[in-house]
Amino acid sequence: MESQAEKQEIILKNYSEMIYRLALSLLKNRSDAEDVFQEVFLRLVKKNPVFESEEHCRAWLIRVTVNCCKNVRRCAWFRRTVPLEDAPVFDTPEEADVCSAVFELPPKYRVVIHLYYYQDMPVKQISDALHLKESTVTSQLCRARAMLKQKLKGEFGDEN
Repeated sequence: MESQAEKQEIILKNYSEMIYRLALSLLKNRSDAEDVFQEVFLRLVKKNPVFESEEHCRAWLIRVTVNCCKNVRRCAWFRRTVPLEDAPVFDTPEEADVCSAVFELPPKYRVVIHLYYYQDMPVKQISDALHLKESTVTSQLCRARAMLKQKLKGEFGDEN
């Protein structure tokens, strides 16, 4: 039987990239994303929740990450700062344009786009993780896609 420390180490190994990328997507700043990453795993250690399944664990981590990111954005210090450009390097200009457009979305749309496309989560899991109705997640995905399409419309010519 695994000890609690071993279980937490496994969770850290399996979900660290997802948590960091989600925080980076929401905060657009590496140092803030790293702070949130640490806070999420500190909460995991302190609260020591019992998970019913891998999906439950993933949903808990996503919910805590989103809440921590909201706390950072609410902070007066965060609102008065301008983030340095922490833009990732991409293979093609198109990838960079899409990433930039996603970063410009409002946070509630950015998180559903990130979870759906970058984490390959189905709408049902996103709705469970974010405590939203499936119809709300679907609407947010639809609106986010429309915003992205509008933003990227002129950048790739007349391709559909």
